Amino acid sequence: MATPDFIRTLRADAGHQLLWLPGVTAIVFDDEGRVLLGRRADNGKWSVIGGIPDPGEQPAECAVREVYEETAVRCVAERVVLVEALEPITYPNGDVCQFMDITVRCRAVGGEPRVNDDESLEVAWFPLDGLPDLHETGLFRVKQAMADAPTWFARG
Repeated sequence: MATPDFIRTLRADAGHQLLWLPGVTAIVFDDEGRVLLGRRADNGKWSVIGGIPDPGEQPAECAVREVYEETAVRCVAERVVLVEALEPITYPNGDVCQFMDITVRCRAVGGEPRVNDDESLEVAWFPLDGLPDLHETGLFRVKQAMADAPTWFARG
């Protein structure tokens, strides 16, 4: 995930200390029930699509924007499927962030998947029974997006 300019500005004053940030994950399905994934440029691993909302940007708008920016696929947000505070992350440069993730189920409405920015090495649709090796958080988000259930909230 590329670092937005507003976070670079915060880092100039905050240094490496913990920043509590919003994050949005988009689980995008096509009409065949496949899920859209990207293989990340930073670690080479397959992942769900996500990013950081711009100041004032609504989570659903962020999901739609991030999907297009990263994959060239147009989508519409359907519902929030998960809200969870993630564990803090320390990046190689020493920056520490903790994200409050809002996962949104989305439906593709156009576009062909392609690498559309410098954050991904490749993007593709995957059938649910043929997913590549995903981190457990990504698998859990896909599972929640498939379920016809209320929004999942982490219980502390």
